[in-house]
Amino acid sequence: MKTIRVIISGRVQGVGYRAWTVAMASDSGLKGWVRNLSDDTVEAVFHGEEAVVNAMLEACKEGPTAARVSKIEYFEWNETVDDGPFRAKPTV
Repeated sequence: MKTIRVIISGRVQGVGYRAWTVAMASDSGLKGWVRNLSDDTVEAVFHGEEAVVNAMLEACKEGPTAARVSKIEYFEWNETVDDGPFRAKPTV
């Protein structure tokens, strides 16, 4: 299993990026969450099989149709991830 924290920059707020991420991650069977940050980036934590997490990371480089991703950073995540469904969290 692999868990990563991802920060996505570009035109990623106000374009359905969170809803797209929830749908894609849920369809892939990933656990974790996504939220907007106050600096206009999107943050997500993905937990699941390594190949599925890697595929989700690649998909995030494009995002939904209206998004324009300019940068993605990702880091190992060692905190516990809820076992519930993938979800959107409030903006911080």
